[in-house]
Amino acid sequence: MPTLLRCHQGIGPAVTGTALVAKDNFSARYDLDRKAGVFSRPSHALAGQSYVGRILVLDQAKGGVATAWMLRDMAERGIVPLALIFNRVNPILAQGAAFAGVTMVDRFAGDVTDLIRTGDTLRVDPAAGSVEVLNRESGAVA
Repeated sequence: MPTLLRCHQGIGPAVTGTALVAKDNFSARYDLDRKAGVFSRPSHALAGQSYVGRILVLDQAKGGVATAWMLRDMAERGIVPLALIFNRVNPILAQGAAFAGVTMVDRFAGDVTDLIRTGDTLRVDPAAGSVEVLNRESGAVA
């Protein structure tokens, strides 16, 4: 049975995809190899994993203005996450996601990195302010 999670209204189109979750923060500039499509910062919880076409579920956004144009460049090359889900996002990353056309939501009632697990199939609807866990894989881990 699907689980509905409410959040603040976000930006971008409604999307459905597979979650990649970590209790870590996110910077498009410092955490990613934007050409290979993987997390590259060795100390990041998702180091070595591909973010392309995945719904990233992370704690907070970090970083500065470079994130906006980096997300846009990644989107233009087709090497971009399907969506971004955070506990809290900063205005710069929100601006970058809007500029890149990447779906993004934040501000849930609980810690979203505990509510969603890697491998879960999600439907993110920013206009409705909701994330629906459609399918939880039996082997999925938080």
